Amino acid sequence: MLKIRVLVKEKIAQEGIEMLKEHFQVDIGFEMTAEELRREISKYDAIVIRSGTKLTADILETAKRMKIIGRAGIGVDNVDLEAATKKGIVVANAPQSNTVSAAEHTMALLLAQCRNIPQANASLKSGKWQRSSFAGVELQGKTLGIAGMGRIGTLVASMAHGFSMKVIGYDPYVSRERFAQLGVEQVEFDQLLRNSDFITVHLPKTKETIGMFSDKEFSMMKDGVRLINTARGGIYDQEALVKALKSGKVASVAIDVFPSEPCTESPLFDFNQVIVTPHLGASTTEAQAKAGVTIAEQVIAGLKGEFVSNAVNIPPIPPEARQKIEPFLPLCEQLGKVLVQMVDGQLEEIEVTYTGQVSEYENKLLTLAVIKGLFENVVEESVNYVNAEVFAQERGISIKETKAAISKDYVNLIEVKSKSNSHAVAVAGTLIGKKNEPRFVRMFEYEIDMAPSKYMAFFRYIDRPGMIGKIGTILGRENVNIASMQVGRKKIGGKAVMGVNVDSQISAPLLEEIKRQSGVDFARAIIL
Repeated sequence: MLKIRVLVKEKIAQEGIEMLKEHFQVDIGFEMTAEELRREISKYDAIVIRSGTKLTADILETAKRMKIIGRAGIGVDNVDLEAATKKGIVVANAPQSNTVSAAEHTMALLLAQCRNIPQANASLKSGKWQRSSFAGVELQGKTLGIAGMGRIGTLVASMAHGFSMKVIGYDPYVSRERFAQLGVEQVEFDQLLRNSDFITVHLPKTKETIGMFSDKEFSMMKDGVRLINTARGGIYDQEALVKALKSGKVASVAIDVFPSEPCTESPLFDFNQVIVTPHLGASTTEAQAKAGVTIAEQVIAGLKGEFVSNAVNIPPIPPEARQKIEPFLPLCEQLGKVLVQMVDGQLEEIEVTYTGQVSEYENKLLTLAVIKGLFENVVEESVNYVNAEVFAQERGISIKETKAAISKDYVNLIEVKSKSNSHAVAVAGTLIGKKNEPRFVRMFEYEIDMAPSKYMAFFRYIDRPGMIGKIGTILGRENVNIASMQVGRKKIGGKAVMGVNVDSQISAPLLEEIKRQSGVDFARAIIL
């Protein structure tokens, strides 16, 4: 088999590189040109980049082995996400690595423009003592408007509270309860524009956010408003911003990011009240170390087929919801793996039902986990959360989601049912205890209680004396040790299902022997 190879194309913390080397063959390509990358990328299963490498559709087309792209930082503008997603390539970033650094840089720019620090510094170093020229304004009691209440926006709010500022925020994807927890007043976008003395943006670069602040928005702001942008270049429309600076509507602005970088020329540079820095938001020793380690962890997870928590091309989940549903991901994968091994015939439809508290959240990611488990061991290609749905579509398997608010027996219950041209199968599971341990609690229509294990088997038979002993005796004779066993039935003398956890794989001939026993109509060995 080919060795798993990772290309570290741009510099990251050495600690991150060493983590990758513990698992894979790692090549360093800091000096590699774009043309060399185009020629060599087909040799690699993963690539680690920062902002300086562009992975366009045509380059990705030649990346035949590529499974994951790791971006050591937040922005992924330099990666063609659509092309990567079509090829089933996971694109992951390190969104928390620069949270503190970016928030602190935001506050530094806020203070710098309020007290005219860069201008005063330059003036004094040129031999002038002009105290009266650099009178500033205080932060205390002023209103800071934050557009985008993600990790960085949240931390900026906390820091602003330390300066006794009133903080208001706009983010349609954050709940009212979360705003209350943060001590930030939730407002609509037009309210933020009208009521803020200072405005800082912490938004992603999307079709909706580019040029989000233009002539109309500037006209709604207070006279003398002060602006900061440490997020993405272009959120403030440059032409409109220049006009607002000339008119005095905007008293000052501090910008760390630009529509195209590196940027060494701009109409904004002509204004003395504009403070600019060359994208320094993440440029701290601590942020770079965190980014390197975080992205190494993401690449390792992706190449091992595990959940990549920072993948940007899987369905986004609000932070508060992610904490609730992530513990269910391993269970959902296991349910998919069990189901596909229990089904005979051609799969036509999969229905995933969420019952209880888990039904309150967006469950797309959990459904993808079920599909990933379904195909992981039955197709040659690597299956992940990005391409799992494609495998189902290509095979004509429809995927349905249903929800029910109340679960009769469990706080949360996830059931996966199959429809095939043979027989239907249903398996359900839940999490128990403080450690969120997975349990299979239903097989077909029978209640059981089983912890998943590598080797398992399920038998359906007529419930009569001696059946458990017969099956156990056959397994024991072939040195298959039963670790635990569960039986579910509906009535005495009807049918029952037995589930066993065993220490070794059960062979096909042994299963056939068990099926020949009177009353046994189903026997299936499972490998998780």
